[in-house]
Amino acid sequence: MRNFFMGILVLTVLTSPVIAQQSCYSFEYQQQALRNNPGLTVAVQQVEQFILTQQGSAPVLQTASIGKGNPLITIPVVVHVIYNKAAENVSDQAIANMIKTLNLCFRKMHPDTIKTPARFNGLSADCEIEFKLATSDPQRRATTGIIRKYTPASNWDTDDKVKFAAQSGDNAWDAKSYLNIWICNLRYADGYSSIPGDEAAKDGIVLSYGALGKTVVHEVGHWLGLKHIWGDEFCGDDGIDDTPPQSTATPGCASGIRISCSNGPDGDMYMNYMDVTKDACVNLFTKGQKKRMQALFKNGGLRYSLFASTGLKEPLYQETPLPQDTATATRPTILKQPTLFPNPASNEVTLDLGNDLQWVGKAVYISNAQGLTVMQHQVSAKLQRIDVSRLKAGMYFLNAKREDGVTIKQKFIKL
Repeated sequence: MRNFFMGILVLTVLTSPVIAQQSCYSFEYQQQALRNNPGLTVAVQQVEQFILTQQGSAPVLQTASIGKGNPLITIPVVVHVIYNKAAENVSDQAIANMIKTLNLCFRKMHPDTIKTPARFNGLSADCEIEFKLATSDPQRRATTGIIRKYTPASNWDTDDKVKFAAQSGDNAWDAKSYLNIWICNLRYADGYSSIPGDEAAKDGIVLSYGALGKTVVHEVGHWLGLKHIWGDEFCGDDGIDDTPPQSTATPGCASGIRISCSNGPDGDMYMNYMDVTKDACVNLFTKGQKKRMQALFKNGGLRYSLFASTGLKEPLYQETPLPQDTATATRPTILKQPTLFPNPASNEVTLDLGNDLQWVGKAVYISNAQGLTVMQHQVSAKLQRIDVSRLKAGMYFLNAKREDGVTIKQKFIKL
């Protein structure tokens, strides 16, 4: 194995989420992430140390829920489509094609595999990792694995705001159980991945709605601990023993043997999915990259918890899906404050949550004038009816608070 230097040099490589195959904003994203979370350095180093100790160990054994009875690691996926204009609201078919591309590339089944040069063909690997849209959400309710949400934001930067409902994006599902993919109008980049070891709320990848080809393969590679083929510096090291050293990124669509960093006679592996070569010209992961990715699924690894996910289980609740948010730029949806009616009320009050789906599944509490909670109710619809017939006459307060800090405070009179 080529020497792999730890310390600041390695940290620079590790903390690179790295934008996908046409543009790269890794340095800016890395610096901002480290400024926002000083403890991230330690977490990233711990993930890297685990990978280094596990790469040479026995293969992953599929004994848990994912891949049970199957040699594959199967990852539940939830796709958050965050759109402002109709063109950004990508179709179910486009998402299905994206998942298909992931599976073909990670399983060494893509038609482009035949383009792998003979000099590298013996190194190419079936990574034995597959991806499926979730069938159960975190509450075990039926889901298609696709969430669609209108946003007033016309575009997004690589600052993770799209991952938070409070910023007009959408909150991640439990990162221990799902791969979260956000699709939006991403400026200046085709996509980027979270840094392995970062906080769960940011865990996942973000893609531009116009870049759903092999960009997703590149970014999921980062999500599974891979670095760029050139090690993110001139003649750098990506920590993989069967990827030759390479001077820098390879934009466009190269051909022939390109020698750099004394890597002759075979030259650069620019057709590797972790270069930034155009989609049509990338076609392989190596056996060493497979070992590195699979190391995260060993007991104690960052992705080991996915084996306990219920995301691909039969849902416990076959609830009627909520109406899809079909707002467009010409007929936008405006998030309005929740309202409570009638007021005064005799037997029932209705909590109107407008179009804010984030409240579904959350609890609301009713307290009396003395501040004592007298009722608790779980929200199951955007127009939630609550039976208050058993309450005594008087003044009451309805309160709720979400994890993102958004609150509801309503007062009503019970007759």
